[in-house]
Amino acid sequence: MSRRVLIIGLDCAPPELIFNRFKDDLPTIRSLVETGLYGELKSTIPAITVPAWMSMVTSKDPGTLGFYGLRNRANYSYDQMDIANARLLKDDTLWDILSAYDKKVILVGVPQTYPPRPVNGCMIASFLTPSNDSTYTYPIALKNEIEQIADGYMIDVRNFRTHDKSGLLQQIYDMTQKRFKVTRHLMQTREWDFCMHVEMGTDRIHHGFWRFLDETHRKHDPNSEFIHAIRDYYKYLDGEIASLIDLAGKDTAVLLVSDHGAKRIDGGICINEWLIQEGYLKLKNKPDTITSFENLDVDWAHTTAWAAGGYYARVFLNVKGREPHGLIDPLEYETVRNALAEKIKGIPDPDGNSIQTQVFKPEEIYQTVNNIPPDLIVYFGDLLWRSIGSVGHNDIHTLENDIGPDDANHAQHGIFVLHDNQHQGYQSNLDIRDVAPTVLTLMDIPIPSDMQGHSTLETTTTDQTTQTTPSDAPTDDVYSAEEKKALEDRLKSLGYL
Repeated sequence: MSRRVLIIGLDCAPPELIFNRFKDDLPTIRSLVETGLYGELKSTIPAITVPAWMSMVTSKDPGTLGFYGLRNRANYSYDQMDIANARLLKDDTLWDILSAYDKKVILVGVPQTYPPRPVNGCMIASFLTPSNDSTYTYPIALKNEIEQIADGYMIDVRNFRTHDKSGLLQQIYDMTQKRFKVTRHLMQTREWDFCMHVEMGTDRIHHGFWRFLDETHRKHDPNSEFIHAIRDYYKYLDGEIASLIDLAGKDTAVLLVSDHGAKRIDGGICINEWLIQEGYLKLKNKPDTITSFENLDVDWAHTTAWAAGGYYARVFLNVKGREPHGLIDPLEYETVRNALAEKIKGIPDPDGNSIQTQVFKPEEIYQTVNNIPPDLIVYFGDLLWRSIGSVGHNDIHTLENDIGPDDANHAQHGIFVLHDNQHQGYQSNLDIRDVAPTVLTLMDIPIPSDMQGHSTLETTTTDQTTQTTPSDAPTDDVYSAEEKKALEDRLKSLGYL
């Protein structure tokens, strides 16, 4: 029998907190877990917001989707990068499929939904919206209604990499309160079969306050006034979640999911500093101060490899016939890549100890590879160390983040909880691509044959026909010049660029 489905997404929510440490403080979530189906949800590689949420709602891996992070190479030049947006997505999402079956949908804050596309219902785009001046809703007229209901809708906090912890905490609460208020309003005033709300506050509070929670963090302060900041926020969040469940009604299936988990950061590996030391990256002039990679004077004709910073590292090779000043003979590509991967795995901590770095080749972890992936994807120290892309540190290790204070990295596993009054217990080996086919099973809609995940429920139907995909649209006119500057300025303030 077809069910209504409510998905509540908590960006970055880790199973350790939801299923264990905070369980007794969260009566609503605890009830969902104890009376439902639950388990750790394996995220994408890389385990980051973009592309993880789109992988969840399309049941496709990042290689198939063709984007590998917040920014992706637009071509094989050295400086052209696209910011992830909805028009880069060429695969059907859950709401595309549901709309085709005449199901009514409500979407609030799902990452990578800007610019909003038509759906059979309504949509509020995500934190990648340039500003409140942008058209961030579908239908367009919904924007004025949302701004009034929220008394000024919050697209995101201003900056979560900040030393102003009190100000950040207030912003997180304000943002969460406004978003849940808007979702409640839409649930009460719109007809719906499927509602998905993604809360970014969990991600922002982890990055801003993890050291106060985690006794193993090198900056942990047991006497801080923020020692219970994350726990208290989750307690507040539990009440907001209860309000949506109450409105949804007892016959609605509820999913509580996250795109990845969270863990402490021990430090950063200055990957481009290391590439310089090892002779892979050549500069015409080495800076005297810490300088972002985009502002370096790179000697491309003598450079073999370069890398991008972030929660994981993306390493790119300079290949003849591919890059403008390619150095690596294509016949030597695999030899060079293998040697570089082994050397990266051997980068130790400051005391010379192994940190158990993992290096991935895109074609080995994805079913197919579209657009332009990194040549190597690197998890330093099982994600306990982040990648530092800037140069000028005079060391390959740093204990400070180069784009502002950040207490947490991402972890490979998020959460999955399904409460449908029928299925119960712990389930292992859950994959983020299993969410979309599970929702379709709940709603008695055939699962497209190109979905890579599997329904977590017993009875499934596979649709061998091809769903109608949104028509290709150009990506270069997504943002006006003013919007592009506004988005880049905001992402820089957030520490993404």
